[in-house]
Amino acid sequence: MNKIVKVLSVVVILVISSCSSTQSLQEYFVDNSENPNFLSVDLPVSLLNMDKVELSEAEREALNSLKKMNVLAFKKSETNSVEFEEEKTNVKAILKNEKFIDLMKLNTSYGKGVIKYIGNEEEIDEVIIYGDNDEKGFMLIRVLGNNMKPANLVQFMQAVQKSDYKGEGLSDIADFIKG
Repeated sequence: MNKIVKVLSVVVILVISSCSSTQSLQEYFVDNSENPNFLSVDLPVSLLNMDKVELSEAEREALNSLKKMNVLAFKKSETNSVEFEEEKTNVKAILKNEKFIDLMKLNTSYGKGVIKYIGNEEEIDEVIIYGDNDEKGFMLIRVLGNNMKPANLVQFMQAVQKSDYKGEGLSDIADFIKG
């Protein structure tokens, strides 16, 4: 009986230790939505006012496959530099998970970033856009949808270019980053 208890104890310890302790991206968004250093915004695709734009069938399909965007922005200040570095490290650790597939790396005058996705070549579950700037902070965007296809991303960008969307609804984020 003693051997059975020891074996079961070892099995339980192995199972518990094998569980991933890495926070999911969704958990990260939820955990930081009330943090005063962050701005958390959920934006519906309808915010883009695309219903009045003349779109091709492919562009309409791409638009209909998108549901919403979750935005989480961290504004760096003189008083939160240490927390900024910690949070930036946390996000990068989450994004190193092999379920996130690299789509594109960004290196602009605003900072460095990456676009990743979860899914496969035929269907994307979500697109993640991350960018940081050591002086201003970082922004993390989750684009969620139904039956998104890689080609839909290109079609969606073309549809947005056709529209007269000027960033309405994003003023909270811009104001937050500017200070």
